Amino acid sequence: MKDQIVVFGGAGFIGSHLLERMSKTDPEAQMTSVDIAEPRWRVDGVTYLRHDLTLPLGDLIDGPVRKIFNLAAVHTTPGHPDWEYFWANVLGATHVCDFARSKGVNELLFTSSISVYGPTEEAVDESSPLRPESAYGKSKLCAEEIHRQWHNEQPAGRKLTIVRPAVIFGREERGNFTRMTRMLARNRFVFPGRTDTIKSCGYVKDLVESMFFAMDRAEPTFTYNFAYPERHTSKDIADAMAEVGGYKKAERVVPKLAVLGAGQVFEGLDRVGVKTGINRARVMKLNLSTNVVPEALVATGFRYSYDLKSALADWKKESKRTDFD
Repeated sequence: MKDQIVVFGGAGFIGSHLLERMSKTDPEAQMTSVDIAEPRWRVDGVTYLRHDLTLPLGDLIDGPVRKIFNLAAVHTTPGHPDWEYFWANVLGATHVCDFARSKGVNELLFTSSISVYGPTEEAVDESSPLRPESAYGKSKLCAEEIHRQWHNEQPAGRKLTIVRPAVIFGREERGNFTRMTRMLARNRFVFPGRTDTIKSCGYVKDLVESMFFAMDRAEPTFTYNFAYPERHTSKDIADAMAEVGGYKKAERVVPKLAVLGAGQVFEGLDRVGVKTGINRARVMKLNLSTNVVPEALVATGFRYSYDLKSALADWKKESKRTDFD
């Protein structure tokens, strides 16, 4: 039996793109996805297993394992009670590392988050203090340390890569970028409070390529931020979406207090069964900058294949149901 590559969280947005990339560049690889959810789409040649990572893996996977990608997380913020981020993300990291020990795996990549820095108007890079504010960010920082403990047990023989992605967009993202394109298409998008909020972001295809680039490096440990090197404001992003999608540019700025009031109304609708996905916490998140610099990635020579506009154009080209699936 061939050594397997196991992707925890392989059914999600980033995991599906990762598996698709591996299926094209290494079609002989034996790939296994472990996730609690159904996949965004199925990739040929991948074995899909359902499992809740808050539970030990036991003998779920037979045979030797060569490499692990741990992408699994409870990540939607807001969206869960605080304890659930710790329960899922810390226990998940513990069980993945226990599995790696039991299988003798020596190469592991973990996707953390820029949330470990907290929201910031000032630029931060990998050398900056870690000051997570959300339960999600705190749980990801705990998970980073669990993976580092696994590596430190055998530092000469094990290799650990930690990537801290910014907001990632692309086909089947189903998150903030997708919602933004829908609102622009209907000419309903407004800027909540300001247009100059810095939102570090990156394209999913470049993120996946950066993972292989980072894992190919000689260092036994490598931690890096992933985002575009250029700073993009919320207006930059909205304007690029409008240009690529052929929409009218958004110009309206609604005062923060008014937006928060509207968010409270939507919360009331949610309580009576009208689901909108809009609330005050989500509005406030849009108003806070995440100014994260991919210093380590740029310094080591990684080349991005897409900028913001070309990435949006590629996403649109791949979409079949709407402008931006």
